[in-house]
Formats: sequence, C-alpha cells, structure tokens
Amino acid sequence: MAASITKENFFWHKLHSLSGIVPVGFYMLQHLTLNSFSLAGPAAYNGVSAFFYSMPEHVLLGIEVVFIWLPLLFHALYGFVIVSHSETNYFTTKYKWSQNRMYTLQRYSGLFLFVFLCVHVATTTLQVKIHHTTNVVDYSHMREMFSYNGYMFLILYVFGVLAASYHLCYGIWNFCIRWGITIGEKAQASVQKISFGLFIAVNLLGWLALAGFFWDH
Repeated sequence: MAASITKENFFWHKLHSLSGIVPVGFYMLQHLTLNSFSLAGPAAYNGVSAFFYSMPEHVLLGIEVVFIWLPLLFHALYGFVIVSHSETNYFTTKYKWSQNRMYTLQRYSGLFLFVFLCVHVATTTLQVKIHHTTNVVDYSHMREMFSYNGYMFLILYVFGVLAASYHLCYGIWNFCIRWGITIGEKAQASVQKISFGLFIAVNLLGWLALAGFFWDH
C-alpha cells in the first residue's frame, strides 16, 4: 500500500512525517486560528495582520524561512518522492480498506495542496514582499479577492482548506504509526477516529474563517 521503507529512506520518511506535524502542521493551525479573527470584523483581522508585519523585516523573514518555507518545501518535495514510488491499490483490488482510501486521498490532497499553496503565497505573502505593503493582506482586500470573478478564489480556498485539513489530520494518524506511538490495531483504530474528528474541527475552523469575510459586522 505504501512506498517501501528501506534503510536508505527510513530516516527521511520519519523526518518527512515529523515535519508535517512540527512545524508545518502547527503553523497551519495557528494560521487558520488567526485568520478566524475575520469573524470579529475588519479591525480585529487587520490588527492581527499588523502585529506580524510590525516586526522588523529581517526578523520576520528569518522566522518565515526557518520555520515555514524550508520545512514546507522539504515536506512537499519529499512528498513527491513518496508519491512517485508508491503503489495505490484502492482502485485495483476488491479490498476497499479504509486505510487504503485514506492513503490514496493523502496522496491526492498533497498534490492539490502544492498547487493551492503556490497560488496562496503568490497572491498574499509574495505580494507583500514585492510591493512592500500590507494592504494585500488586509480585510477589505481579502474580501475583494474572494469575491473576484464569480467567487473563483473563494471556491479554490474552500477546497484548499478541505485538502489541508484532511492532509494534516490523516498525517497525525500516520505519524503515530511511523513513530511507534500506536502499535496495535486497537490503538491505530482509536487514533483514526480521533483524526477524523480533528479533520471535521479543523476544516470547520478554516471555513468559518472564510465566511467571516462576508458577514455583516
């Protein structure tokens, strides 16, 4: 079902799994939580954005590179390696185990997320760096972007949040197995249920954050 783990790639597989939780997964939860300030209105959302961009530029850039961009880039690129070596059997056998389905969706969600994050960074963070203005990440701009061209970007973000929530929460289940936290079938089944509950909660948080840009405050 999964890519074979040899002596050569065992370390990188474990590091890849860890990076998906810390710092990438942690940053995602923090990012969604802060974006949910949109529910409190423009002043609250803009206040959060202004706090981060009020930091010295070199300090903010260092934090972004070390704790976000490099771990995320490693996780994405090694994810492509895993996908290229994996053999999905969910569609080719009569045994439709839930773990097979979860594994298959994990691969597809990761590929979609790579494209989505490229668009997200290009339309937000990269624009701030290029134009040296935070206007592109304030409440009014984000609302305008989400409303653009028949809510095209809003639809993209709805699916982006869905994919990211699933990818992270299934990754927690996979992380617990890969790091020897859940060894028996009963423990793995319990964490699988917890991961599904977290998926619903995280996805709801992200969708509420999006909805906050359209509520009358």
